Amino acid sequence: MATSSVSASSSSGNLLDVQSLVSQLMAVERQPIDKLNAKISTDQTKISSFGTISGLVSSFQTALKSIMSGLQNLSATPSDASVFSAAAASTAVPGTYTLNVSQLAQSQNLVAAGQASSTTAIGNGTATTVTFDFGTISGGTLSAGTYSGATFTSNGSGTKSITIDGTNNTLQGIRDAINAANMGVSATIVNDGSGTPYRLSLTSSNPGVSNSLKITTSGGDGTINNLLAYDPAGTQNLNQSVAAQNANLTVNGIAITSASNTVTGAIQGVTLTLKNLTTAPTTLTVAHDTAAVATAVSSFVDTYNGLYSQLKSRSAYGSSGSSGSSGGSLAGDGTVRAMMDQLRSIFNSPATGTLTTLSQVGISFQADGSLKLDSSKLNSAMSANFSDVTNLFSSTTGYATRLDTWTTTVLQSGDGLIPNSIASLNTAISGYNDQISHLEVRMSTLQTQYTAQYSNLNALLSSMDSTSAYLAKQLG
Repeated sequence: MATSSVSASSSSGNLLDVQSLVSQLMAVERQPIDKLNAKISTDQTKISSFGTISGLVSSFQTALKSIMSGLQNLSATPSDASVFSAAAASTAVPGTYTLNVSQLAQSQNLVAAGQASSTTAIGNGTATTVTFDFGTISGGTLSAGTYSGATFTSNGSGTKSITIDGTNNTLQGIRDAINAANMGVSATIVNDGSGTPYRLSLTSSNPGVSNSLKITTSGGDGTINNLLAYDPAGTQNLNQSVAAQNANLTVNGIAITSASNTVTGAIQGVTLTLKNLTTAPTTLTVAHDTAAVATAVSSFVDTYNGLYSQLKSRSAYGSSGSSGSSGGSLAGDGTVRAMMDQLRSIFNSPATGTLTTLSQVGISFQADGSLKLDSSKLNSAMSANFSDVTNLFSSTTGYATRLDTWTTTVLQSGDGLIPNSIASLNTAISGYNDQISHLEVRMSTLQTQYTAQYSNLNALLSSMDSTSAYLAKQLG
């Protein structure tokens, strides 16, 4: 122990600086704790590195899934997007279809007689049940919004009812009661600017001829009946402003009728949304979405390169003999080494099929281990035989399939490579902290002992100083 650490007190050249001496002794005693804290810091850095790599593996997995889903997706492109839009499912069949739209589906609209006020009570408030039925109006003639000689056939979906009484027997109250019932009819109030301007407007929520309305009332208030009762085959107290109708179109010359402007089933796997009538035939092209696949493959290359770069740099050893050179935070780590070996094995194992290697679709390795994409070669491969490209990536031996399985083994909670490594590091940190806690107790005891020991020595030295001074006086 260096004696140079001992200094005299201000009162005597023989006394020790206890505080300074104990502090230096404790610095030596705490070296095991300092080493444990250094290990904790190192392991925490490793955990942070694994967190970064985990995020990159997750991004890589997302890119792989995008490739596999993109290979199954088809695009549906209309020649005139103002006439219709289209969406294709994976069951759609690539091809070109000719469409003509001669009629759009629409909902029936009925308008009640005008009222002087929208907030004044209608009738005497006696409870009246208003029942709505939905069905098809057939035959007869329509003149000025009123049918004669027609029949009404319910579509069998069931009737819906509301009650009008003294709490809601205003135009606004009736409107709100209909809307609150959520029964397939929407109600609004229109102001037409006349002497009795407020008119209740009722619209069937669903288009198509089978969703026309029949409205009946029962109860004691005839005024409500006079306002709302509507039977296309009988009394019609409301006026039809818009007739219900189906959409009519042809696909490749075949006539199709749809109750909705959203047409499914006319073309396998394709949903059409009709917008306008055609003045000339339009076409729909259903094809593999090569643009989406190309984007997904590009993302695959980029995310792999980001992952590989981090695996390589964080596992690198420092250059020997280089001043200030240090290795990566995971240098020599077995998990990172296993991940890189597994990736290398997957890329070196060919797929089964006509196309067996990624280089055949423009994905090749560079000297530094990164990937490079030749987009023109990829597009040529998709144009030549899309199914072969699909097999290369998505079959059971396909690269995207095997790499996706690998990402799962790396990330899976509980027994994945990265979660296991992080768990082991956390266990080690917990053990180090336990050791530090025990050592801190010992440090406290040692500090107390050292302080007492050197304070007692100072007391002895002080006593010796006094005796020496007394003897010197007597001898003098």
